[in-house]
Amino acid sequence: MNNKNNELREAFEGVKVHPNAFVDSNAELHDGVIISQGAIIGPNVTIGEGTEIGPNAVISGRTNIGRNNKVFPNVFIGQDPQDLKYKGAPTEVIIGDNNTFRECVTINKATNEGEKTIIGNNNLLMAYSHIGHNCELGNGIVLSNSVQVAGHVMVEDKAIIGGCLGIHQFVHIGFLAMIGGMTRVDRDVPPFCIAEGHPGRLRGLNRIGIKRSGLMENNDFDLKLLQSTWNLLFKSNDAISNSLEKAMKGELDLSSSKLCSFLKESISKERRGPMPVVNL
Repeated sequence: MNNKNNELREAFEGVKVHPNAFVDSNAELHDGVIISQGAIIGPNVTIGEGTEIGPNAVISGRTNIGRNNKVFPNVFIGQDPQDLKYKGAPTEVIIGDNNTFRECVTINKATNEGEKTIIGNNNLLMAYSHIGHNCELGNGIVLSNSVQVAGHVMVEDKAIIGGCLGIHQFVHIGFLAMIGGMTRVDRDVPPFCIAEGHPGRLRGLNRIGIKRSGLMENNDFDLKLLQSTWNLLFKSNDAISNSLEKAMKGELDLSSSKLCSFLKESISKERRGPMPVVNL
C-alpha cells in the first residue's frame, strides 16, 4: 500500500477500507462503514454508520446512503440516468437506513436540476433489479429478482413485487400491493390489491398481506368495509369515476379512504390510470 492510500485510510477513522478499494478523499464515510475489495466510492458520496459496501460495487454521483445498509457485489448506485434528456445536471440519489441491495442492482440518479431518486428504509432489492431515474420507493418494500423499474415510478410502503417483470414509467404502486411475477405493469396498482398477468390485471384484495401486516389488529381497520368499497369501485358496471364518486359519499375508514384517494389521483390527467380488473 502506498503512502497516499495510507493517508486516505487514516482520514476515515473507524472505517474499514480494503487495500484494493478506491475511496475518493472527498467522500464522507461514517463510523463502522466497510468498503470491500475493488469497490469504488466517488467524491460526492456520503455513507452512514454501519453500511457495508461489497466487492466491486461502484457508488458515484451525489449519493447519500444512510445507516446499516448492505450493498452486495457489483451494485452500481448513482450513475447517470438512462434518459436522453439528461444534460449532466448534478442530481441526487438519497437512500435511507437498513436496506439490502443484492448482486448487480442498479440505481440511477435523477435527470434534471434539483431532482432526486429516493429509496426509503428497510427495503430488499433482489439481484439484477434496476431503479430508474426519478423513482421514489417508500419503506418495507420487496423487489424480487430482475424487476426493471422505469423512470418516475413511485412505490408505496410494504409493496411486494414479483420477479422478472417491468414497471412502465410514471406508474404508481400502492401501499401493501402485491404484484405476481412476470406481470406487465403498465398501469397504476391501487393499495391493498393483488395484480398479475400479461397484460396485468387486478385480482382482488391482498388479504394474506393485510393479515400479516397487523392492520387487522387496529380498531380503525375494517376489512369488510374495505372489501365492499373495492367491490363498488371495481365490480360495478359504472365508469370508475362514477363508482369512485359513490364510494366517497359512503362510509369510509382509513384504509378504504386511502384506496379512494389513490384512485382519485390515478384517474387524473397526470397519471396512467388504474390497472383494470380481470374478467372472471
